[in-house]
Amino acid sequence: MNLANKITMIRICLIPIFLICLWSSFPFHQSVAAVIFILAAASDGLDGYIARSRNQITNFGKFVDPLADKLLITAALVALCEMGKVPALAVIIILSREFIITGFRTLAASEGVVIAASWWGKSKTVSQIIAIVAILLDNVPFKWIGVPFDKIALYVSVVLTIISGIDYIYKNKHLILQNR
Repeated sequence: MNLANKITMIRICLIPIFLICLWSSFPFHQSVAAVIFILAAASDGLDGYIARSRNQITNFGKFVDPLADKLLITAALVALCEMGKVPALAVIIILSREFIITGFRTLAASEGVVIAASWWGKSKTVSQIIAIVAILLDNVPFKWIGVPFDKIALYVSVVLTIISGIDYIYKNKHLILQNR
């Protein structure tokens, strides 16, 4: 297993540690959970950079890397929803888009087509990470100036999730039309 794939696997292993910290009651547990979440999210860029720069892109990495991202975001959103910090509708919209696009990518792969991440998809992911971190940090420092940045970031991420989903479907509608 190459270094990039090891980093991806570490990201997956950080998910239960993140959840344990989030659901614990030790001092600053949410801040510790936020740091773990940030490290896990940042490792996505690192493993991709290493794989590309060392020409070590593998089929394992192509499969597990996006799975690790979805597991991390899903774990965070479901946990925050359970804690009453994220509305269920936002989680349903975000997870529905992920299932739909994963289905599209699976269908495309069966046809030998690779669907690369679009600008909208990357923006969606970054906005979700920002929203989750803001929520984990209880909107600090923005709450000190009365700005509901965490809520704004969450709603922006939901809108970008919808737009990126529509973008993927529109750009790849031929896959559906071919397989009717």
